[in-house]
Amino acid sequence: MVSTLKWWESAVIYQIYPRSFNDSNGDGIGDLPGITERLPYIADLGVDAIWISPFFKSPQRDFGYDVSDYCDIHPEYGTLADFDTMIKRTHELGLKLMIDIVPAHCSDQHPWFEESRQSRDNPKADWFHWVDPKPDGSAPTNWLSFFGGRAWTWEPRRQQYYLHNFLAQQPNLNHANPAVQAAFVDVAKFWFDRGVDGFRLDAVHTINADAAPYADNLANPSFVPGALPQQQQPFFRQLHDSAQLNQPSIQRFSEAYRQCADSYEGDRFLMGEVHGDDARKVSQTFTAEGRLHATYNFNLLAWDGLSVSEMRSVISEAVEAFNDSGRLCFAFSNHDVPRSATRQLGALGLDPSQQQAMQLLLLKLESCLIGSTCIYQGEELALPDVRDIPVEQMQDPWGIEFAPAFLGRDTCRTPMVWRAAAPNGGFSSAASTWLPVAKSHLARAGLDEAERADSVYRHFADFLGWRKSQPALVSANSITNIGGDEHTLSFERISDAQTLRCHFNFKTLAATFEEL
Repeated sequence: MVSTLKWWESAVIYQIYPRSFNDSNGDGIGDLPGITERLPYIADLGVDAIWISPFFKSPQRDFGYDVSDYCDIHPEYGTLADFDTMIKRTHELGLKLMIDIVPAHCSDQHPWFEESRQSRDNPKADWFHWVDPKPDGSAPTNWLSFFGGRAWTWEPRRQQYYLHNFLAQQPNLNHANPAVQAAFVDVAKFWFDRGVDGFRLDAVHTINADAAPYADNLANPSFVPGALPQQQQPFFRQLHDSAQLNQPSIQRFSEAYRQCADSYEGDRFLMGEVHGDDARKVSQTFTAEGRLHATYNFNLLAWDGLSVSEMRSVISEAVEAFNDSGRLCFAFSNHDVPRSATRQLGALGLDPSQQQAMQLLLLKLESCLIGSTCIYQGEELALPDVRDIPVEQMQDPWGIEFAPAFLGRDTCRTPMVWRAAAPNGGFSSAASTWLPVAKSHLARAGLDEAERADSVYRHFADFLGWRKSQPALVSANSITNIGGDEHTLSFERISDAQTLRCHFNFKTLAATFEEL
C-alpha cells in the first residue's frame, strides 16, 4: 500500500558502521565499495533506508567522529566517485540514504582548527571556544569531558584554553559565530547536491553556541556511584543542561539546517542525536516548528537493558509527548552500546538458547512503534555482543581510557561476518582486521542466514513485508491503550483505515497482531 506519511515518518532505517561492514580491497577495514556490494542484502531485508556512520577524512582518533574534511572521503573508505556509485545503487534498489554529520566538533587536524590555534587574530581565531584561564591558571569552568578528564585543554600559542566535550583532539566549534553556521550549511548543500536523503546529526546537543562568559555545571543530586560507564565517571556527577550542554542558542543551527533541507525536493530528513538531563524536554525543543524533523531516542538503549515494565514506561512517556507525530526515532542497538541480543537477555531474565527468538521479538516491537526506527547492522542476525577482545587489541578511546573495568564500544563494533566458511567470515581477505572477527558470530553469518529459511533475518524480512501492508503501521503515527504485565507489552496502532492490536509476550517470545 502507499503510505500517506512522508518516508521518514515511519521508516525502518538500517545503520551501517562502515569500518566494520564489508572490506572490498583486503586492507582489513570496511569501505564504501564494500557497502555497495552488500546493498542487495539490505534491500532484501525490506528496510526503507540506510544510515552510514562517518566516512569523511579523519585522523580516526574517534573513528570518523573527528572530521578533518567534511566534504571528502577518508582514503581507507574510498573516494567521492565510490560514494556516487554507492548512492546511485542505493536509489536503484528503492532505498533512501542518510549520512552522519558531526556539527559540534571537528578534528584538531582540520584546517579550521590548525589556523585558529596559531594566534588570537587570524581569520579563524573565533571559530572555536577559546577562553582565558582563571587568575590561578586553572580551567575556565568545571566542565568535564565525556571521555574522561577536563573539557578544557591549554594551547600555549594563544595562552588560552579550548573546549572539547569529548577527546582533546575533538575541539568544539563556536556556533555563536555566524561564519561557522554558514560553513555547515555549505556542508549540508554539498551532500544534498550529491543526492543524500537525510542526515543523522551526531551529538547535536553538545553544540556550544553560547558566548562567554561560561558558568559552572551544577552538581547532580541524583548521582549514585555504581556500574560503568555512567555511574563511575565524574562526568555524570554534574547536571550538564545547567551550562555545558543543550544551550538554547543551539537552535539557530537547527533552524538553519531545516531551512536548507526544506529548500530541496524529496522530503530531506534531519534526525538529531540528542540527550539531556530532561530528555523529553530536549527532544521537544529540538523538534519544535522549523527545527529538526525528529530526534534519535536513547531511552531503549539503556546500557544494562530494560525490563518489560521499563520498556512500557519508555513507550508511554514517548507517546505522551509525541503521539500522532513522526518526531521520534527508536533503537535498541547502535555503535555506542552493547548489542541488544546480549544486553536484553540478562535484563529480561532469559537464557542463551532464547537469544534469537528474543531478538526477533525486539525487532518486531521497535518496528511497530510510532515514528521511525534504526536497526544496527547485525541485529537482523541476533549477533551477540563480543566481550572477549584482548585489551591490547582494543581500538575505542573511551574503552582504552577505562580498561579493563570497562570494555568501551568495541564490543558492538567487530566486523560483520558474511560466510562462515570464508576467511575472516567473508568480511575481508586481509591477514588481520582492524578489530578481530568474533568466532561467536560465524554461526550467524549474514549471507548464510539470508539463505536459511528459519533464520532471524528471514523471519524479520517476512515481518517487514507484512508491515508495509498494514495502514495502522505505515499511514499514521497514532498509538493508544498501552498495557501489559511483567512479561507482556501491548498497544493499539490506529489509522483511518485500520486499528491493529499489537501484543508482545516476553515469556513465550511471541508477537501477535489482531485487527479490531
